[in-house]
Formats: sequence, C-alpha cells, structure tokens
Amino acid sequence: MASVACIGECMVELRQAQGGQAGGLFSRGFGGDTLNTAVYLARLDVKVDYLTALGDDGMSDEMIAAWNAEGVGTRRVVRLPGKLPGLYMIQLDANGERQFFHWRDSAAARQLMSLPETDELLNSLMSYDIVYLSAITLSIYDAAGRERLFAAIKRARLLGTRFVFDTNFRARGWPDRDVAREVFAAAFAAADIVLTSTEDMLALYPGESPEQLMARIPTPELVFRLAEPVSLLRFPAGTSEVRAEPMTKPVVDTTAAGDSFAAAYIAARLGGSEPVEAAQAGHRLASLVICYPGAIIPGYAMPPKKRHRPAPTRQATK
Repeated sequence: MASVACIGECMVELRQAQGGQAGGLFSRGFGGDTLNTAVYLARLDVKVDYLTALGDDGMSDEMIAAWNAEGVGTRRVVRLPGKLPGLYMIQLDANGERQFFHWRDSAAARQLMSLPETDELLNSLMSYDIVYLSAITLSIYDAAGRERLFAAIKRARLLGTRFVFDTNFRARGWPDRDVAREVFAAAFAAADIVLTSTEDMLALYPGESPEQLMARIPTPELVFRLAEPVSLLRFPAGTSEVRAEPMTKPVVDTTAAGDSFAAAYIAARLGGSEPVEAAQAGHRLASLVICYPGAIIPGYAMPPKKRHRPAPTRQATK
C-alpha cells in the first residue's frame, strides 16, 4: 500500500464563537495545513503518517487521539517533556473578516530538526512513497534545520521516494521575502511535484504573469492554481488546463481548500491517475470542503470513494 509522510505543525486553534462579540467566548480546536492534508489523505484511504513534535501536555494528548481516530499514523510524532504546541486565535473584525494571531515561537514542532530523534526520523523518509510538506513547514525551522531536511529528502529520492512541495506562503512566518525566495528555490529544485497558486507566487514575485511564475519552477510536474477555479498543469507528457465544475452550493468557508486539493491530487496520483484526472479530483474535493465551516468537513460529507488503477511500481530517481 502506497504511503505518505506529511511533515509540519498542528496548533491549538481558538476560534471566535459564532455570533460572538469581541472579548466573548471562543471555541477550541486544532489546525495546521499539512495536518489537514494528512486527514483528507487518510479519508481517501491513503496510508499516511504525520511527522511533527508535540509536548507532553493534555492538549497534545488530544491531538494524538484525534489523529488516530481519523486514521492518521502518529508513530513518527516526537513528544517533548515540558513543551507545548503552538497556539493561534481567529478573530472577526468589524467587517466580518478573519484576523489571525499566533503564539508559536517556543512550540515543540519548531525543534523537530534539532532533536536526538531527528536522524532516525529523517532516515525514515526513505520508507515512504511520497514526502509532503509546505512552505509553512519550512518556515518554522532555522536554516540548518531546513538544510538537514532537504539533504534527507534528496537521499530518499535516490531510493524512489517522491517529494511534493506545496507553496502555501504566509509572509508572517519569514524574516523577509528574500529568505523565502531562496528557500522556495531550493524546494523547487528538489521537488518532483509542486502545488502552487497565483496567490502564493505573486506574494513573492509581484506583477509577474502566470507564465513567468511557472517558468521559475523547474519541477517536472507542476499544478498552478489561478485566482479563478482553474489549474494550469505542466507534466512530462505536456500541458493542460483543468477547470473546476460550477459551484451548486454557497461558499461557507475557504479554509483548507488548498489542503484538501493537495490530498485529493496526491491520492489520485498514487492510485495511478494521470495529472489531469488528479487535478479534477482536487477541484472536486476542494469545492466540497468550502461548502462547510472549518478545515475538516464531517466524515459523512466526504464524496464517494473512487477506485483508481494500481499505483506504479516505485523506482529510484537517477
């Protein structure tokens, strides 16, 4: 069975209660971009492990229990005594727009690349068919940690593991855009598949056209999502444009649209689908997810599972 390692950070989420006023009640949950993708992968019957670090506190225990309940593997989660997960708060402004506030500088996940267990964790990447992470993942490590991670990914690729990089860019996580551009370039050079968007790339390279932005990414397989519900694909067999089907339900919450797209795309590719069919699957799931509040939709709302062709035999990268 094909397997995926998702690397990243899950944080405690405080969300303003529906209809609440400033200073009022907040509900508590958990959130993280790569964790969202891992959950949707598990729901799509992909064997997936989440690689991160947590504390030894009760909230970290709840996270582990929730991930196990979703079928996400937790054997690669490192528990650090005395540490805590990061925290962020979502608050609505006067216009109903969301604002995010983060407390994560000392979060356990930030230490994942500098622990006694790190070598064993990184060596395990060779056992997976795909390693998936985002730019948010890379932003929580220092330069030495990123270098260590990239070196491990390159070793894993020699044995046939594919690296999928999602550009999910958040400016607040980077000291400046020059550092982000340098890290993105390194990730692009190492990746087998890049999932990106005009929103992410224009934040780094303002004013450039989609064609110019795509030219910056040398990876053999590229999915470039436009502001409209359209993806431009580039892959060894050619190029294609994939449009999402028209929405039939109102959009409620766009949280995790990209995360769920990534999960459906990866699941389809692991199942033997070509990039165009995989992008169609990504659009279908993302279009469903945005019709529900929150990042993770109810299990009963998931689309019927589709049978894919057997995954191709894993081959080492030359």
